[in-house]
Amino acid sequence: MTTEEFNNIISYIVENCAELKNKYINENLEIDYICIFSHTQQEYNELLKQAGKIGKIADETPTGPVFEFNSPPKTIIGNPKLLKIRKPDETRPQRGNVDFNSDYENFKKKHLDGRRFTLIKRENFEMLELRDDAFDVLVYFSSSPLSKQLGVTE
Repeated sequence: MTTEEFNNIISYIVENCAELKNKYINENLEIDYICIFSHTQQEYNELLKQAGKIGKIADETPTGPVFEFNSPPKTIIGNPKLLKIRKPDETRPQRGNVDFNSDYENFKKKHLDGRRFTLIKRENFEMLELRDDAFDVLVYFSSSPLSKQLGVTE
């Protein structure tokens, strides 16, 4: 995988997540985090190599490492602080996801409708998942952004 191919995957995820968000939400929100879903072990290994060039590992999770960008890319929805490379997982056929920053409690009251948004509760936080089968990406809105959980400020 070339650097250009890697950057194209990131751009694809960002652009499609922005489109998905804008289909249902008329708010200007900034990106916190990008996750690329790998589909094979070979692709996962190639994505890890490329991610290692753009930042250092900020966290190791059971589903894959999270990298802190050395220099966050400028995207149409802001400058993400983190990039996760997710291990191959049959339950994640999509290309990836982004997490948006929001005023979570007000956002949740306004948008949790049971149709497009699903509430997901974790041990230390919760999030809303936005999904639409017309898109091969997912969008999340977390009560505690990952960058904040990991202490990443830039």
